[in-house]
Amino acid sequence: MDSVLGRVLVVVPTYNERDNLPGIVARVRSAVPDAHVLVADDNSPDGTGAVADGLAEADDHVHVLHRPGKQGLGAAYIAGFRWGLDEGYEVLVEMDADGSHQPEELPKLLQAVADGADLAIGSRWVPGGKVVNWPGRREMLSRGANMYSRMMLGLPVRDSTAGFRAYRAATLRKIDLSGVESQGYCFQIDLTLRTVRAGLRVAEVPITFVDRTVGVSKMDRSVMTEAMWRITRWGVAGAPQRFKRGRGA
Repeated sequence: MDSVLGRVLVVVPTYNERDNLPGIVARVRSAVPDAHVLVADDNSPDGTGAVADGLAEADDHVHVLHRPGKQGLGAAYIAGFRWGLDEGYEVLVEMDADGSHQPEELPKLLQAVADGADLAIGSRWVPGGKVVNWPGRREMLSRGANMYSRMMLGLPVRDSTAGFRAYRAATLRKIDLSGVESQGYCFQIDLTLRTVRAGLRVAEVPITFVDRTVGVSKMDRSVMTEAMWRITRWGVAGAPQRFKRGRGA
């Protein structure tokens, strides 16, 4: 796979994930042995950064980006993307550190990129995708946010909030990361929207999302509030263009 795609970097943002990180890194290295892993740690007070340093010392395919503090998921990913682009990686992957994304499914995402996708999304809401251990309210919120995104933004994607995805380096260069300010759920929607508007190909691959069993979720009300506000703003701003396209203008 690596010879077809070029060098692959899996970016794993962390904040207080010391108990989850070693297992996730080991599973990534087993699932795609040629891939490299970049741990982007936001100065975790639980010592996650030191754990990451130990993993990097033991394995030259593991790297660590120490950040000054907790600045949000989107900022961590953008810092990781910039590091990977500067280092010459051809495919950059987003993956959570908490075990919700199964590293064993990473080859499916990479295959979708090898087959021509500019962005491959590990989707919970396409046929074959599913979630495990989520309460009904959480699933309803996720499905509702994705439905609202499709309605407001015209996105041809069923799971635009998904955080398990693989980008071609050329895609990240084209969509202008310098203009991305959103975080959390909204960060994923933002990058999906930029990819679609750039005329690039998005593929959705069914995955199984397993809610974390160790540690505390970073999801809170502010993340959802930001997502709804930005989606509404983007949708209103883009409505005239979608209307013109719909009329064939």
